[in-house]
Amino acid sequence: MPVGTAGTVKAMKPADVRASGADIILGNTYHLMLRPGAERIARLGGLHRFMGWERPILTDSGGYQVMSLSDLTRVGEQGVAFKSHLDGSRHMLTPERSIEIQALLGSDIVMALDQLVPATSTREAQAAAMERSMRWARRSRDAFAGEGALFGIQQGGLDEGLRKASADALTQIGFEGYAVGGLAVGEGQEAMFAVLDFACGQLPGDSPRYLMGVGKPDDIVGAVERGIDMFDCVLPTRSGRTGQAFTRDGPINIRNAKYAEDEAPLDPESPVAGWSKAYLHHLVRSGEILGAMLMTEHNLWFYQRLMQDLRDAIGEGRLAGYADAFRARYRREA
Repeated sequence: MPVGTAGTVKAMKPADVRASGADIILGNTYHLMLRPGAERIARLGGLHRFMGWERPILTDSGGYQVMSLSDLTRVGEQGVAFKSHLDGSRHMLTPERSIEIQALLGSDIVMALDQLVPATSTREAQAAAMERSMRWARRSRDAFAGEGALFGIQQGGLDEGLRKASADALTQIGFEGYAVGGLAVGEGQEAMFAVLDFACGQLPGDSPRYLMGVGKPDDIVGAVERGIDMFDCVLPTRSGRTGQAFTRDGPINIRNAKYAEDEAPLDPESPVAGWSKAYLHHLVRSGEILGAMLMTEHNLWFYQRLMQDLRDAIGEGRLAGYADAFRARYRREA
């Protein structure tokens, strides 16, 4: 899912996002509740109409941004009290309010509110946050009116026992889909894969499994091998705006001087294949808006093609071979 934080996938028109192959995008509850406001968006016909996106939208619960962006948060059983990073205004985000905001936005896939703690936290802190998240999951389920789908979020850090307890609690409540939360927060790929080795099997196999905030292309391939179905990440858009392009041979920094006279495209099949690396190098080095647009368009296309290739490989029973071939060619650092 391309990330449309504030009601827009940055540097892209909705039609171009769709042309990349994307069927669904992510909207950010925290940012939209603060600006322009969920009630205002509802009065204007909902987020789909507001931003001109006619396909599904998943909205996160707002919990991650409350924890990461606000310089003053206080977590209690009722919810999270926080100060806006925009104007310092004070707000209270509860499971019920998060569900209400996502309903006002008109979300198709709604996320339950959870509490996040660093992966380096003690087991006691992880257990307390997981248990509170499960209580909030029940409150989110009770507050959900049934429009669209509601996903629960598994927590528990890197601990298999805590993850199992979380999965059992979520399954008992019952959700339309299940997310693996609390990863991609600095623990590294090896640790993340080690958790996915057991976490995916703890969640219902007949429901979508969503790994939140992941990731780099090789992260995605490894996570799909372990049973993950859905992803979101700012990397393809953020990297595009800062001059990084993803390719079959790994990421490249188009700012590098070696591309100044490179007449080849990023990929002959890319929608921006009509422009050379040399031209993209010039645009990005010059700070031209078109550079951010073309680089983002390419990266979204690359990610969507990767997902289609994975779906094809699964359907044809050759996922392991595809994954091995991908890794053999792809270099994480260029």
